[in-house]
Amino acid sequence: MKIGTDGVLLGAWMPIDNNPFSILDIGTGTGVIALMLAQRSNAQQIDALEIDEEAYEQSVDNFENSPWSDRLFCFHAGLDEFVDEPEDEYDLIVSNPPFYTEDYKTENEQRDLARFQDAMPFNDLIEAADLLLSENGIFAVIIPYKEEHNFLAIAKDYELYPMKITRVKGTATTEIKRSLLAFSRKETIDFPVDGLIIEISRHQYTSEYISLTKDFYLKM
Repeated sequence: MKIGTDGVLLGAWMPIDNNPFSILDIGTGTGVIALMLAQRSNAQQIDALEIDEEAYEQSVDNFENSPWSDRLFCFHAGLDEFVDEPEDEYDLIVSNPPFYTEDYKTENEQRDLARFQDAMPFNDLIEAADLLLSENGIFAVIIPYKEEHNFLAIAKDYELYPMKITRVKGTATTEIKRSLLAFSRKETIDFPVDGLIIEISRHQYTSEYISLTKDFYLKM
């Protein structure tokens, strides 16, 4: 599986101000977000969760071959299995959830599983975050902008409140495509809401995007 911009954005943007000891990446794919958070933080326990066998095996390989292999562990399980017997609370929970419900269905069932919201409904994800998040924990996701209002409403039902929102556009002239959302258990009145533009033109990145992600690319 190739590394997508969404995962890189979330891994670089995710707030780590609470100096997390433990991190959970739900639906880790190839493990890129967990690896980025290992690079960014001093967290001693970084768990990842992946239901797809091929992606799971790839993430395990990536973890073992990284400089942080002693801090990274991947579970081959679905979210429902994982929350059935929760052993730990996490200071940071992050997810780039599958969501392309109406955008397309491909001929490749494995690709669809990785991409579909019915593989991980938002409600299930937020409920799991509420169950597994420590008292001062942070929960962050990247989702389609059109789903932002709905996601915020569900999170509020679980008393998870936005602490930072960044809305992402491909270029200055395109519509807002993604929302980066970070939540905590404490309600904040004046939390920051801003925007990020990725490209000036094809493969010519904005200074904001370069500043956010340069630590994770070999060439940027």
